[in-house]
Amino acid sequence: MLHIGDYALHQRTGQIGQVFGYGHEVMDGVYITTLKVRVSKHKGTRRQSRFLEDAYSRWILAESE
Repeated sequence: MLHIGDYALHQRTGQIGQVFGYGHEVMDGVYITTLKVRVSKHKGTRRQSRFLEDAYSRWILAESE
């Protein structure tokens, strides 16, 4: 189980970010739990972040470096 503050890896895109919340989505009448992750992207000396939300099942705990 992923907790707020954990680093998560998106299995499809390979993006890594820090979990900051949970959500939900209804698709075809089915309630799906989602994970909200802040993904950091470095470009030169400037740091940019963006937020992704996808089905909880598409994320796994990122290995520590």
